[in-house]
Order: sequence, then C-alpha cells, then structure tokens
Amino acid sequence: MWNIGSFRFMFTSYNDIVLDRDANAKVAGYIEAKIRDTVSDPAKADVLCEFNHPVGTKRPPIDTNYYETFNRDNVSIVSIRTNPIREATATCLTLLNGDRHELDTIVFATGFDTVTGTLNKLNLRGRGGLSLAEKWTDGPRAYLGLGTSGFPNLFMITGPGSPGILTNFPGCIEQNVDWIADAMVHMRDIGAAEFEATPEAEDQWVKEIAEVADATLMTEADSWYMNANVPGKPRVFTAYFSGMHTYADICAEVARDGYKGFAIRSPQLVEA
Repeated sequence: MWNIGSFRFMFTSYNDIVLDRDANAKVAGYIEAKIRDTVSDPAKADVLCEFNHPVGTKRPPIDTNYYETFNRDNVSIVSIRTNPIREATATCLTLLNGDRHELDTIVFATGFDTVTGTLNKLNLRGRGGLSLAEKWTDGPRAYLGLGTSGFPNLFMITGPGSPGILTNFPGCIEQNVDWIADAMVHMRDIGAAEFEATPEAEDQWVKEIAEVADATLMTEADSWYMNANVPGKPRVFTAYFSGMHTYADICAEVARDGYKGFAIRSPQLVEA
C-alpha cells in the first residue's frame, strides 16, 4: 500500500488505524521508519518525526519526493512547536532562541476556516433574524449536512454533518445536489413553499456524529476536522464519519419516507 501511494496506505489497508491506539502506534512507527530511511540527516528526521497526533486524525500528506527534498543542502527545517517564531520582518524570521533565518520570500501556510467559515461569512439569517454564526456559537448544527432548523429553504452542499471532508468532495457534492434537486421537485409537485430540518432530527444527527467520533481517535487531534485550527471556534467534530455509502443510503431512505426529519409546509401554513 505504501508503494502504491495515494490514500491507499491509510484507507485501504487496515480498518482499525483510527480506532485502536495500539494499531495506530504501530502504523506511526512504520511511517517514522520510512521517514528516517529517506532523510539522511538525523536532526532533520527528528523534526519530521515530532508527531503530536495519532496517524490519520489530520489530513494525511500525499507527496511526491517531499521527504527527499530535505536531503538537499539548501533545505533546512525547524520546529516552531518547540522553538516558536519571535519576530518576523520583510527579510528575516527570528526564533525564540535567537536563531535568525534570512529569507527572500515568506510563504504563510496558516490554515483555513473549513465547513462553516464560508456559510457564516454569507451572513444568512433565518427566523427572527438569527444568523447562522449565532446559531452555531457552540458548534455547527445541521441535519444530514443538508439543512438546519430555523432556516427554511436553505439547502447546504457538503455542510456540517456530511461526510464531505472525509471522502471525495466531488462525489459527495454530486450526491447532495441530486438529493436537493429531487427534494425541490417534490416541493413543486405537492405545492409546498417551505422545506426545513426539524429540531428533533437535527439534534439526533448531531448526537450520532458526536457519539461515532468519540469512539475514534479523531477527537484527540487539534485538527481542522475538529475546528481547532481557528482560534475561538468551538472544538467539535464536523463530519459524518461512517462513510459516503452509508450516508447516501440514509439520505435515500429519508427521501423514500417522505423526507422524514424535514418539515414541508404549504403556502397557507407559511402565511399563517
């Protein structure tokens, strides 16, 4: 699996890597051995092997000759986890211990606001003027990642509670779009004006996501899966963990049951 590359090593080898601590430790040891076999400078390898989270609980890096790059004479590496940046100027980074690194260009890799960031920035408001950001102060709440209570006719694609960030995004997007299109056709056919996730269905979905995540090692990492990369965001797991196929089956069943978990209202009820 390692030689084949891509995500196969993590996701098509053993099924307990992010479930069992001993299994995870064995995989971490294997990866460390591969790094040390590749990187000739032990000091550089030490930094690269400073694992601070279980394997697979952050996005696994998929590379072409990434580790080999550290064998070049003009490439160095420092750990700002143990030796943080004290000062940045236009031409230099100075670390806490006083080491200076003169530079022509600085590229900042500071992370991104996943799952809810873009939705919150839209400043969408539901009943009573409540914004999504206000509703999600303690963490995102949605049913199937498709709708959230209090926001009728707001259809989300790969929203919080979908498997999108843990699977192939285009595949999840296509499934979501097809499901939403079918739901809108259903609304048109029955003359409905509103389609909204119920609080009860939303609560149950959020509870299920938390229970499944808590049974894994995913919650132990300060990852963007956990919202931990953005200061101030609530630290909660934001994805459906049990896989795209299971998720798609649940969505199909919900539709077959007349969109169970969603309130569908006629124009008369909306006006009332």
